Amino acid sequence: MMKKIEAIIRKSKFDDVKDALHNVDVNFFSYWDVTGVGNEKEGHVYRGITYSTSEIQRRYLSIVVSDEFVERTIKAIIDTAATDNVGDGKLFISPVEEAYRIRTGEKGNDSLN
Repeated sequence: MMKKIEAIIRKSKFDDVKDALHNVDVNFFSYWDVTGVGNEKEGHVYRGITYSTSEIQRRYLSIVVSDEFVERTIKAIIDTAATDNVGDGKLFISPVEEAYRIRTGEKGNDSLN
């Protein structure tokens, strides 16, 4: 079986998370920049200017792994992306019914490596 792990993290933590994923042998994933609306209603003040924290720039990662890689992938992301501040992000895990490598036609876990 396979799982899709979707992570929304701080852009500033992306390089650290990418390195942590490579360290646990997760070497393929997609990512893109996103803007989201968060729960925090108050802005942060920096040098007398209030900045909105309800609309936040983030990086979205989409990772499909075999079941044996799920826990290490989650741990790598959480351990690396956490700052203990509001807005560290979210993780979502969902089942993947099937996967194919287009070039070779391999399917299932064989298509992931």
